[in-house]
Amino acid sequence: MTRQYCTFFINKIYFGIDVLQVQEVIDLTQITPVPLAPIDILGLINLRGKIVTVIDIKSRLEMKNYTNNLNLESKYNIILNNNLELVGLIVDEVGDVVEVTESEFEPPPATLKGKMRSILHGAYKLQDKFLLILDIDKLLTPTYYEQSTTTNSNSTKSIERRRFYSSFTS
Repeated sequence: MTRQYCTFFINKIYFGIDVLQVQEVIDLTQITPVPLAPIDILGLINLRGKIVTVIDIKSRLEMKNYTNNLNLESKYNIILNNNLELVGLIVDEVGDVVEVTESEFEPPPATLKGKMRSILHGAYKLQDKFLLILDIDKLLTPTYYEQSTTTNSNSTKSIERRRFYSSFTS
């Protein structure tokens, strides 16, 4: 059995999302910032009359330190249709749609710890690299975000941000 994935790069790491969850890939357009939003929520865009929450996936995956240094000019926005809500993920570069067989799939290694293990569905061994498959449902759920902010020392702001985030994802 084969599966298709929309592929992209973040910090030169090759990721994939089930192609059935991807509505479209667009060049980045103007993002309207939202005050008091979590650091990984860049803001909102208007996509043909629909409001789309834009997420800095690097920040969500803890792959960088500060979103304020984000150079958005050469980025792409992968629009996901998640439970009838549109969400945009900012990525460095978009790859191709890749078709892989289930026999090439490996679950996340036991040595991988922390949040990445919980949102990584697994990996496919390709000819010259690995394709890391993200579990978008886990990555976008408020529960995941709540777990990732429980270590925040300022719990009041953390709760306010979770409430704000939940209003866009539920």
